[in-house]
Amino acid sequence: MSSLRTPQACSHVMFTRSDALAWFSQHYPKVKDGTVSAHLLRFSTNSRSRHHYNPRPDEAKLFQLDGGSFRRYDAATDPPPLHDQESAEPSDLDDDVAVEPSQFAYESDLRDFLARNLTIIEPGLQLYDDEGITGVEFPVGGRFADILGVDAQGRLVVIELKVSRGYDRVIGQLLRYMAWIRAHQAEEGQGVRGMIMAREISDDLRLACSYIPDVELFEYELAVTLRRVAV
Repeated sequence: MSSLRTPQACSHVMFTRSDALAWFSQHYPKVKDGTVSAHLLRFSTNSRSRHHYNPRPDEAKLFQLDGGSFRRYDAATDPPPLHDQESAEPSDLDDDVAVEPSQFAYESDLRDFLARNLTIIEPGLQLYDDEGITGVEFPVGGRFADILGVDAQGRLVVIELKVSRGYDRVIGQLLRYMAWIRAHQAEEGQGVRGMIMAREISDDLRLACSYIPDVELFEYELAVTLRRVAV
């Protein structure tokens, strides 16, 4: 498709995510939509999500114009590519941020911790990984699922996180992501589950999810252990 080829010839020619998805659907129909969207961010030098997808230095190919538009990266005029620490969200606390001892300071801290330790949720649960694209901030139709995992039975698991309290409105967000993953990312016959994790689950959310068999709720707790160090 010319809209994908033209950025190779002219840095000012723009193409959209929809253009890329349509091109791959025609030429490489087995490549999933989420995988294409993640690679667009991986190649975009100014995307703050690219560090989740393990970009290599030679993959500085694109410049993201807005949420769904891209052009070829021009090293002569565009800012240098963002790399791991530059593109990551800040994890240090500001002086004026009050955080309860039992909760994470930022949703990204909770996300990154769980992404490295999914087996504490259930045995065999792993982070989705395909050709360098991981399930952290996985693109789902212009938005992002916090974590996409794969369970021991091979089902995809969409995990939505709330650093403090989880209210019933989050179930609509999760179901939208699950439906997108089932339609655009899952293999034929592959199951899709959902999980919501928060420091506290509201009664309304508990009631809403009691009617949905493929969604589970979790509350997290933090614990700190101190060990005296001899001097």
